[in-house]
Amino acid sequence: MSTNSCLNIVIADKNSLLVKGLTEMFKQDERFDVRATATDGELFLQLVDRLSFDVGIIGWKMPFSDGRQVLTKLRERGSSVRVVVYSGANVAHQVRALGGAGFYSKAKSPEGLIEVISQVGQGNSIFPFEPLEAKNTASLPSLTSRELEILEILTQGYSNRQIARKFEISTNTVKFHLKNLYEKAQVDNRTQAVAFYNQFYKEEL
Repeated sequence: MSTNSCLNIVIADKNSLLVKGLTEMFKQDERFDVRATATDGELFLQLVDRLSFDVGIIGWKMPFSDGRQVLTKLRERGSSVRVVVYSGANVAHQVRALGGAGFYSKAKSPEGLIEVISQVGQGNSIFPFEPLEAKNTASLPSLTSRELEILEILTQGYSNRQIARKFEISTNTVKFHLKNLYEKAQVDNRTQAVAFYNQFYKEEL
């Protein structure tokens, strides 16, 4: 936190009206100082270079550089700015994996964001409770293209025999892929694998 004990923040979101509303909300609390605002990810990154501030509040879907790209670039730069993603998308697990300091859903009362930012400014990481499957984020990149294809088709109710016919492989090969897929996703059966797909892949489509 800055030496004057006031938490310096920068707000970025594609919705200018939302940015204005959040700015007014934080200005009413003497614990915060809104240093600047932006309406896209690239402008936010420029502000990181130009200004000294403690916490950034950003949207996930923004022009030029979205939330994923912003967090990735900040991590590559070794930036000390702590970032909270404020979004209606179910991406808390991705924000955590990319080094974000917190996530707050737009489905909740905006006032709750104040406490989240306060906690993040004190060095805490604030994320909503997530199902056990959320711990699988680190495993996502390790799935092969064939495993991803099989994972997707599982959601359509295909049997091992049907999968084998579709991909022109043996049922033993299907079982081999499923075994590897289950281990990487840390699931025990098809039902859990489908839930895993719906949580981590379907939302990206």
